[in-house]
Amino acid sequence: DLVTLFAENGKFATKAEAERKLDAFLSVVEEALVKGEEVNFIGWGKWEVKAKPARVGRNPQTGKTIQIAAKNVVKFKAGAELEGAVN
Repeated sequence: DLVTLFAENGKFATKAEAERKLDAFLSVVEEALVKGEEVNFIGWGKWEVKAKPARVGRNPQTGKTIQIAAKNVVKFKAGAELEGAVN
């Protein structure tokens, strides 16, 4: 898990400290997204909320038409540095 990766990285004294710092970071990101703001790490990537409209779908088991409700989804787009690191 991510907390273990942070703790094993050696940047934090304990796993508990790594968890507190990661929780604080994720809380800030979540708060910004709830407000409709983008969270942008230049070169690394950005998170943003996009609205998906209601649409008609199909149940793959029965073939029956169903209504899929509108909803907000979180999108992540990798930046150039991250893309370059994994390619």
